[in-house]
Amino acid sequence: MDTDILRTVRERFQKDRYATENGAVIEEVKEGYARISMELDEHHYNAVGGVMGGAVFTIADFAFAVASNWQGKTVVSQTAQITYLGRVKGKRMIAQAKQVKDGRSMCYYVVEVTDELGSQVAHVTSSGFHVDV
Repeated sequence: MDTDILRTVRERFQKDRYATENGAVIEEVKEGYARISMELDEHHYNAVGGVMGGAVFTIADFAFAVASNWQGKTVVSQTAQITYLGRVKGKRMIAQAKQVKDGRSMCYYVVEVTDELGSQVAHVTSSGFHVDV
């Protein structure tokens, strides 16, 4: 992956402060794809010791946003459906967003969230609307 492109994309998405201030880091981008990681610390966990569902959704939503917008498009989320598959067992979450379809006015992505141990955490589907159509 081109380090200049990655640096530019990271700079652009620093404005997504909720995700970035909660530890989301863009690791890779390519056509229709983004991989995001998030190191977990005590503020990501709920009262029963699991990672908050909101933290899982945040990394998935950010992966969709980066994958669908990093090349200069303006895509806003229309729908998102999350299915939680299991608990995070490691100390780092990874979300990989993959484009399924990119039409004239809408797009559709699948996002898989795992941890660094390979544990399945969530499956997310997201559709977006191209604002600049």
